[in-house]
This record gives sequence, C-alpha cells and structure tokens, in this order.
Amino acid sequence: MKCPFCGFDDTIVKDSRSDDDNTSIRRRRECPECGSRFTTFERVQLRELIVVKKNGERAVFDRDKLYRSISVACKKRPIAPERIDKIINSIIRRFESSGEAEVSTISIGEAVMESLSRLDKIAYIRFASVYKDFKDVQDFEDFVHTIDEMVKPIIHEGKN
Repeated sequence: MKCPFCGFDDTIVKDSRSDDDNTSIRRRRECPECGSRFTTFERVQLRELIVVKKNGERAVFDRDKLYRSISVACKKRPIAPERIDKIINSIIRRFESSGEAEVSTISIGEAVMESLSRLDKIAYIRFASVYKDFKDVQDFEDFVHTIDEMVKPIIHEGKN
C-alpha cells in the first residue's frame, strides 16, 4: 500500500481487526520512510457495479458518494455512522448478489429510501426531498401526507 503522505510504496501493517459486523477489515499502517500512520479498510467486492444514470451515462459505483448522500440526510439525527455503513453494505450486497452488473440510480435511490423509511422518518424525508427533486412546500406536504397514510394503519394496529 502506497503512503498517502510521502508516496513510499511499501507500508507496514501495524494492526488489523474486523469491524463489528465482520464485513470489512480495518488496518492501521505505518510508513517506514516518513513515519506517518494511516488507516485502510478492506471489503469484499463480489463484482464491480456500474451505475446507469438517468441520462444513460454509466459510471463505476462509488460507495463514498452513497455514504455522503445518506450522511447528509442523517445529519443531526441520532444515527450512528455504523448504522449508515450497515445500510450501505446491505444495499451493495443486494445489488451484487442480484447477478446484474449494472444498477440504475433509480434502483439505488429506492433502496436507500426503503432503508431510511425504517431507520428514521426525518432522514427519509430529507433524502426524498433531494431524490424526488421537491420544488416547493406543496411537494413536501404531499410527500408527508403519503407517509401519514402509510403510518396510520400501523398506529391503529398498535392500539387494538
């Protein structure tokens, strides 16, 4: 592994450990050239996913981009970063195991919305406002109304 600080080609692994759900390995590394330390993560990748955008353009799937967009939706919510990682791992595994090499941005957005709807309603609405491209307050009201309609039967079941 190349040192991100000085570019030396041969860094040393000082410590390795699995993350909480055993889906990645965290490695602490040290550069023998400059003495800097840094962390890397190793994850299993079943296949390289290609994202098909709405305009037809194709790009390699970027886990970090998905993490950033979900993190923005979850900002200042009581959601641990580990939960976001688990959501992303679950979404990636679902697409990798589907057998398809290409996945649409629409499929990714729907998968994120499904996960956030179970995790946190505020994060769900925040993500939806960007994903569904809300233009004004009426778009929010309409969306919140659909959420209310989904939640009412669940609330009434609990009262019986």
